[in-house]
Amino acid sequence: MPTATLIVRPDAPIGTISPRLYGHFAEHLGRCCYDGVWVGPDSPIPNTDGFRDDVLDALRAMPTPLLRWPGGCYADHYHWRDGIGPPADRPRRLGMSCGLQVPDDNGLGTHEFLRLCALLGAEPYLAGNVGSGTPQELCDWLEYCNAAVDTTLARERAANGSAAAFGVRLWGVGNENWGCGGNYDAATYAREYRRYATMLRHVDPRAELVVCGHEDAWNAELLDTLGARLDLVDHLSIHDYWNLGGPETGFGEDQYHALLAEARATEAFVVRTAALIADATGGKRQIGIALDEWGVWHPEARPWGPDDVVCRDPVTYEQANTLRDALAAALAFEGFHRQCGVLSMANIAQVVNVLQAPVMTDGDQIWLTPTYHAFRLHAPHHGATALPVEPDGGATLPDGTPAVTGTASRSADGFAVSLVNQARHDGAEVAIVCDGAPSGVSARVLAANDPAAQNSIERPDAVIPAPLAVASDGPGRWRVEVPPHSLATVEFRRNRPV
Repeated sequence: MPTATLIVRPDAPIGTISPRLYGHFAEHLGRCCYDGVWVGPDSPIPNTDGFRDDVLDALRAMPTPLLRWPGGCYADHYHWRDGIGPPADRPRRLGMSCGLQVPDDNGLGTHEFLRLCALLGAEPYLAGNVGSGTPQELCDWLEYCNAAVDTTLARERAANGSAAAFGVRLWGVGNENWGCGGNYDAATYAREYRRYATMLRHVDPRAELVVCGHEDAWNAELLDTLGARLDLVDHLSIHDYWNLGGPETGFGEDQYHALLAEARATEAFVVRTAALIADATGGKRQIGIALDEWGVWHPEARPWGPDDVVCRDPVTYEQANTLRDALAAALAFEGFHRQCGVLSMANIAQVVNVLQAPVMTDGDQIWLTPTYHAFRLHAPHHGATALPVEPDGGATLPDGTPAVTGTASRSADGFAVSLVNQARHDGAEVAIVCDGAPSGVSARVLAANDPAAQNSIERPDAVIPAPLAVASDGPGRWRVEVPPHSLATVEFRRNRPV
């Protein structure tokens, strides 16, 4: 078994890993919000203020530092006033997103969503309506949420149960406005954004505004058109879905590697976007990159794409979530850490039931996907300082890249090293070199006999983390053996093992 070495460089810190890089996304799409997190206070399913207790417990433990809502494509059909006031008086609207039309009774509205964030300890991120809304409507929503002065909207918020301002900082000015959010061209949307953002700044100068980006050409034209008014932009949104990996579970060798390569390539997308921003601003303004939708989108859950796999009918946007998907997420996290100086947030799509969901529900049952455990294993990195990791030796993948890669961070508690063995068939002996790491060490590994393994109601613990033995290999050196297609986190904690 060839030894792969991961050399951690504590002397060359990259930057702080914001908890916002481990954000999530809850769209009114399929069973994500309704039935997923929200069942209503009258449901026989145990709940707190209408939110499922089992889902709350899982999301708190993951944890969930940031949550985006209500879309997605749904945002550009959403009118916030439909979701306030007595629930019995709220209108029943046609909810629309990604071609899926469902009735929405607006039981889950602004106050409820912000209550969810409070229950989870999550920062809220609200996506505003540009496609079918107006600047005044979005300004009113901002005022309703954040005004601390005595206005009619602040009084209405108090009458609806919140005398104190919510203080929501993150506001998206539209979503995918190059497509479902209005089919704008980049220059036209840029001019619309400039108008919206100017008015929003008047209402709350502290709000962080997110402009809708896309691919490189759109982003370049958008930034060029905004020109001297780039001061109105705090974050530029991009989305990256991985869809070249073939079917959910019956994938072949090439498809296995194709999906992992897509996940690794997300970092290159961030790097290109950062270069466009630096060119547009001349380095005079910091604009973060908001990767506010990312993840695996399998062909069974979409009526489009490069595969000949037949999607389910009707399309519910629910899909199998396997160990392979968790490996892809862990590879994305490595890139997030390396790019933490320019990547300001990231939101996996989506938090419950839909697409690459960490949590799944069926009636009153719940199970956690391998992706959930990938997030949980990376929790020690939240808020820590990212450190470079240099892979050396060991097996390589078909494209010549190292099979074993990793990421590391340092905090007041010690060091954490997370690694991925991407080799489908071969285990790996991994040497970790980290000068100055404390001696209190423990590790957990996420593995299964098949990368297509997944959890279910019947087998909720088929793919869960297990203890991993760590052997000392001299000063500043440790050794672990990891199975094929696995991921692990090794923690070095001061004064105590974890």
